[in-house]
Amino acid sequence: MDFSVIDVELVLKLLILLLIGMGPKIALVPFLEKTKHLDAETQRAVGRQMVMTAVVTAVILFATGWFLMRLLHITGGAVAVAGSIIFAILAINMVSGPGKKVEEAEAGGPEDPKHIAIYPLAIPYLLNPVGITLLIVSSGEVVSIASAGLVLGLVLLVGALDYLVFANIDKLSKRMSPVSLVVSEVVFGILLTAVAVQLMVYGLNSLGIIATTGH
Repeated sequence: MDFSVIDVELVLKLLILLLIGMGPKIALVPFLEKTKHLDAETQRAVGRQMVMTAVVTAVILFATGWFLMRLLHITGGAVAVAGSIIFAILAINMVSGPGKKVEEAEAGGPEDPKHIAIYPLAIPYLLNPVGITLLIVSSGEVVSIASAGLVLGLVLLVGALDYLVFANIDKLSKRMSPVSLVVSEVVFGILLTAVAVQLMVYGLNSLGIIATTGH
């Protein structure tokens, strides 16, 4: 990620990656499955707490990512490879059985809403491995206050979108067809698996293990 020049291409690239990395789509089905036994007010409260947890964690990761990489002696390439592996698992689960893992986890009975808002909903579903990787790598690559402000501004923008969606999830869920949710989950899972592969390629290229051409 080249922060030396802030242009439209950079802004759009960051925005798209953040929409994948902490946007509402990946967390939507798990959220509906995990909170379907709750009343509307509690469901909205879980949504708000989930979003706030994800945004605060994202800001902390961006602020401390460069330090963590130096402390642990890891590179952005290593972070990208690790993130791609975890993200591929999440994406493959979306394709192989939408909501299946969530339903299995619920077999033991309802969980504490405060706990599920943090894990697994805030992390790793809302703030997923792509978002975590992007924030840590960006933390080590920003070169100015303006570039840091750009990343933080986009994090807050995506967080505002998440808040708008999940704070009104009870109204939105009434307009969502279960069939369309499952279909979109599978299609999106395939696309996200491709994103995981691309993230893996980026990481391996950064580590010098493979050589690629283009961007």
